[in-house]
Amino acid sequence: MAGDSGSWNEKIEEVVKGIVEGRIRLHEADRILGNANAAALARRLALERMLGVGLSSIGSTILDFEEIVGRNIENPIGAVQVPVGVAGPLRVNGEYARGDFYVPLATTEGALVASINRGAKAVTLSGGARARVIHDGMTRAPAFWTPGIDEAVRFVRWVRERIEDIRREAESTTRHGRLIEVQPFIAGNIVWLRFVYSTADAMGMNMATIATDRAAEWILKNYPGTARLVAISGNMCTDKKPAMINMLLGRGKTVVAEAVIKRDVALKVLKAAPEDIDAVNRVKNLLGSARAGSMSYNAHFANIIAAIFIATGQDVAQVVESSMGYTWTEVRDGDLYISVTLPSLEVGTVGGGTRLPTQREALAMLGAAGGGDPPGTNARKLAEIIAATVLAGELNLLAALAANELARAHRLLGRGGARSRG
Repeated sequence: MAGDSGSWNEKIEEVVKGIVEGRIRLHEADRILGNANAAALARRLALERMLGVGLSSIGSTILDFEEIVGRNIENPIGAVQVPVGVAGPLRVNGEYARGDFYVPLATTEGALVASINRGAKAVTLSGGARARVIHDGMTRAPAFWTPGIDEAVRFVRWVRERIEDIRREAESTTRHGRLIEVQPFIAGNIVWLRFVYSTADAMGMNMATIATDRAAEWILKNYPGTARLVAISGNMCTDKKPAMINMLLGRGKTVVAEAVIKRDVALKVLKAAPEDIDAVNRVKNLLGSARAGSMSYNAHFANIIAAIFIATGQDVAQVVESSMGYTWTEVRDGDLYISVTLPSLEVGTVGGGTRLPTQREALAMLGAAGGGDPPGTNARKLAEIIAATVLAGELNLLAALAANELARAHRLLGRGGARSRG
């Protein structure tokens, strides 16, 4: 903030009083002060006075709000810190991620990092995890109204016949986005067009929305029949909600990670036999999930994915669909085969929260910060690392259950009973 500190303090105090007295709204502080950092301070001081609380810890941050207001946050007052631990080395034998990785995990759950760390040790000692991205496509699905089923069918047929024109319009809004396909769905007189895009190293939700909006405008302008747009997002996408369409068709990256855990490693490191781990997976993850009516058959994918998402600046709300998936195990000649399948892992290495300084450092730890060369390779690298980390975390939890160690681990690590474990 430029200028005399005394005059700045006076200006900030005027805004603080205005907020407290109700003459100035919280969002008006930025315009009045002309500086997002000063506005954050004024809001925080005003809240302290109005609520009778101290917010000095929230105010202790390295973030420059001049850089992120309007991009990542509105009405900022500071930042919340989450502890970041590291698990590794974890050996990944992927198409894009190859080598030993130290994975940053932001969490407040005791025992989680230690659990993943032990799983990573078992995976690495057994030769590492193979990982592959088998589908890559971000979606946005606008919903259209038509008068009836005949018009709905004509509308879908017309869209299919003009897919190249629609692709040109959609791609005119982005340098890196490419329209892969449009998947139509009909219910009565309502039509959903599920646009699927390749979005390079961006997670791509905003890219897909903007491109689809342009395409929808062109469709409505040129379609000779009767149709109107109900909503640019018709929930057939499906974003930030559990949905079977994402499980079947994928959204973001569909990733598989697998490993064969040697019998001696399972017994020595995980303290459980392959047969017992396999039995827990089948009873818990498969039968237990089916009996509960779950759409997802795993032990704790969300734990690992949420921790990496927070550390690397992903859209945390997308943990909902990103953590859906399947764990599969087999006993092979006395060893344990284990795989995890993530149908809808939505990640990026550019845009959104990935530009924030601590999150960018976390991505740099993985060699995946910023855009890849060629574009898209960094986001796929991150997806493979996440899938391998999920595999490690899933493996260890199943082993802990097989050895009846779960409660003991949480007593030791979740309640401050031990300083470190791994």
